[in-house]
Amino acid sequence: MKKLSLVAAAVAALLSQAALAQSNFTVKTGFDYSTGTYGTNTRTEISSIPFIANYETGNWAFKLTVPYVRITGSDSVIAGVGAVRPTTTNVRTSTGFGDITTAATYSLVIDPKSQFGVDVTGKIKFGTADSAKGLGTGENDVWVLVDPYRKFGNVTYFGGVGYGMLGSSSTLPLKDVVSANAGLSYKLDEQASTGAVFDYRSKSTDAGFDQRELTAFYSRKLGGGYKMQAYATKGFSDGSPDWGAGLNVGYNY
Repeated sequence: MKKLSLVAAAVAALLSQAALAQSNFTVKTGFDYSTGTYGTNTRTEISSIPFIANYETGNWAFKLTVPYVRITGSDSVIAGVGAVRPTTTNVRTSTGFGDITTAATYSLVIDPKSQFGVDVTGKIKFGTADSAKGLGTGENDVWVLVDPYRKFGNVTYFGGVGYGMLGSSSTLPLKDVVSANAGLSYKLDEQASTGAVFDYRSKSTDAGFDQRELTAFYSRKLGGGYKMQAYATKGFSDGSPDWGAGLNVGYNY
């Protein structure tokens, strides 16, 4: 179970590779909602308001994400992870700031002639969220991701693989996970794009489940430096939400 806004933001980065030759700063915020049972006997709803800052210069892109999270449902479910212990009937509502995440992406390959590229990303999730409330694990995670893409006319195909080294503790033992994604985007005109991406992630606990979900998105430039993204997600495993949706708006300085 991951923040859907992060998925949409990653897709947006893949769609804007041509902009990496310039320096720019973007801030974003929005709203994300998901609901599911996550393999438990209780429905859990998670909503978040992310605050995102992106800075791009040359072949580098840097990103900072700070979400404010509200979770209502089974206390077996942790935001960003899913079910981590055997099912219980205890229901709670918790609110607060989620984990702070930082990422640095380097465009390792950029070939304008073939319109092919490869991005390499290092990401750290700091365990700043209140683990007692189930807003996070309380531990740091480190990710390494490789994302190739290629454009054919108005269509961009992209994919990626990743390896996550999740912080573990005696009270919450977590396993390292692998992830993969594949998708495409279609440029409708100079202002708008649409597309879809399928994501997979292996389970991080013995009591949990793997994650499989499909996200459809629509992105549009609004003028004056503003850009909007809307997305909807359908889960296909107990580790994913049954469904989710979100909207974010960014401003480029």
